[in-house]
Amino acid sequence: MGQLRQPRRRLLHVEGLKPGQRWYIGYLYLLPGLLIYGLFVFLPILDTFRYSLFRWDGISQPVFTGLGNYAALIHDPTFLTALFNNAVFIFFYTVLPILLALLLTGLMTRRPLPGMTFFRAGLFVPQVMSMVVVGVVWRWILNPVNGPLNQLLKALGLGAWAKAWLGDFTWALPAVGGIGTWVEYGFCMVLFIAGVQRIEPTLYDAARIDGANAYQEFRYVTLPGLRSELVVAIITTLIAALRVFDLVFVTTRGGPGTRTLVMAFHIWRNAFVVNNVGYAAAVAVVLTVLILTVSVAVLTVQERLTREE
Repeated sequence: MGQLRQPRRRLLHVEGLKPGQRWYIGYLYLLPGLLIYGLFVFLPILDTFRYSLFRWDGISQPVFTGLGNYAALIHDPTFLTALFNNAVFIFFYTVLPILLALLLTGLMTRRPLPGMTFFRAGLFVPQVMSMVVVGVVWRWILNPVNGPLNQLLKALGLGAWAKAWLGDFTWALPAVGGIGTWVEYGFCMVLFIAGVQRIEPTLYDAARIDGANAYQEFRYVTLPGLRSELVVAIITTLIAALRVFDLVFVTTRGGPGTRTLVMAFHIWRNAFVVNNVGYAAAVAVVLTVLILTVSVAVLTVQERLTREE
């Protein structure tokens, strides 16, 4: 008697699936969010890239120019100035806030402090404020005539230091960048404090038994334990530095001259003031690629360091 053939069944093994559960159920839950993202984010990005290939004023018929807009921006000194200013903002939006947040984290987590919750909430307030409100408030503080900062300097006998902070070619960029530092460091600090709370206390106890001082505890225990939070802080603040617009718009409008001009403001001015929409779209595409490249680079370095441990 011939061997009975058993019907072949394709066994689909997906980790985490319960018996009888369809593999596509999870994707159905993601579908509404994916559709919204595609409609309001992905499609506009594709449209932006398409318009970057045309010379268009937003009203008349677009004229195809290929990569002409990209060739123009490479030789545009204004774009290069905006790119340089964004690079400077990285120092104020990323480097300074992270260093300041690490310092505050080390001081506030060394031992329990009275009013810890109050200080954490107070230092985080700038992050939750509207950037427009922040810009208006600081524009008043830095007012050269009746601003509180200059008034305080004069009251302390330092009137020679009083300046038109937002109108000075030397101090305008550091002044706006300092506002960005004030906004960003609270987010980094809260992120790092939350990270410290998940570090095993026994690691600190072992370090103290070995005779480690406060600096050595921070360097060899706290910093390695905050690697994931550092990556999040770096990527978030880098994106904020590269896409800064509202703070510059409210405080200086890119001035004096082009001293505080950034790429996002350059995009807005070309699209809505100069009516050069195609060129503005090309700058927007370059900015998007730059943000994606920097983010992927940071994640790649973080993964490589993790594998080497």
